[in-house]
Amino acid sequence: MQDYTFRPWQEGDDLQLLQLWKDAEDPQQEAFRGLLTADNEGEPFSRTLVAEHQGIPVAAGTVYESSLHDHHLWVYVEVAEDHRRQGLGSELLRRLREAAGEAPSGVTSLRAKVISDSGGRQFASAQGFETVQHIDTVRVEAGGVPPVPLRVDEDDRPTQAVEDSATGSVELTQAFWEFYRRSHQWDPPAEQSIGRVNRIFLSDEAEAYGALVLRDGIQEAQKTGKKAPIVAFAVSYRPMQADLPGFEMPEDHATEVVLGYDFDYAGAREAIMQLLSLLVAQYPVTIEVQESMADLQTMMNPLVKMGSAKILHRAEVMVSDQ
Repeated sequence: MQDYTFRPWQEGDDLQLLQLWKDAEDPQQEAFRGLLTADNEGEPFSRTLVAEHQGIPVAAGTVYESSLHDHHLWVYVEVAEDHRRQGLGSELLRRLREAAGEAPSGVTSLRAKVISDSGGRQFASAQGFETVQHIDTVRVEAGGVPPVPLRVDEDDRPTQAVEDSATGSVELTQAFWEFYRRSHQWDPPAEQSIGRVNRIFLSDEAEAYGALVLRDGIQEAQKTGKKAPIVAFAVSYRPMQADLPGFEMPEDHATEVVLGYDFDYAGAREAIMQLLSLLVAQYPVTIEVQESMADLQTMMNPLVKMGSAKILHRAEVMVSDQ
């Protein structure tokens, strides 16, 4: 490593690095690049290192805490193509492991998210990271799911209802958080207030701009004067790139949606298709499907096989406790 020098991140490094790095291969890489920034001495803890070759930045890496998932620190390393396979990425990661020891939380275990079958995945595996979750980003085409009617009782009265919901709704926030917790038992999230959950996932800051909820048990609820429980929901998000100057929405743009459901609801699979058929009646959507979301994954697989949906990206969350 005598040809390289290492230093903390400085203003302007992003512009120099982007001249050497290729365009981001996927949204995940683009998001991590956006987290390369100056060290944060407060909370949440973060450290970013830059590797220079003859005074020019050619690689960078960051390690940082997440208040949402506090069992591991996120880590990301990227090296310009002409400087790969020389041990530079390994050296950056070694230095980031040392920096992780400064985290106030005392957490040193690292977590990375990589695209399957990518160089990043091979690098992480070689560095001792092990996969704890597979995640697919799935695009469902407009009209890809035929209408799935809502249920009625023997007197032809509706027992289910689909409603628009305000993203600031406490009820929706509680349903969202329960779904998130249940689908992330492989990396349990830290306890959060309902207000903070809403800010992270359902606020204007999170770019959430619309929600549908599916309720079941309408007739029983009417007898008690209460609302029927939410058994599934869909939240749509505005693309982060929309805030960039000159950004134009592609004609084939698919709306990003979180499609959640009650893990204990016996009709979860039907509820997923009921909402999905409404969502794609006219426009395509993209949905993140984790293998921990068993009912959602089960319903997506046939759509992919039939060509009504396609997997855009396959990613893995990998962890290293070294």
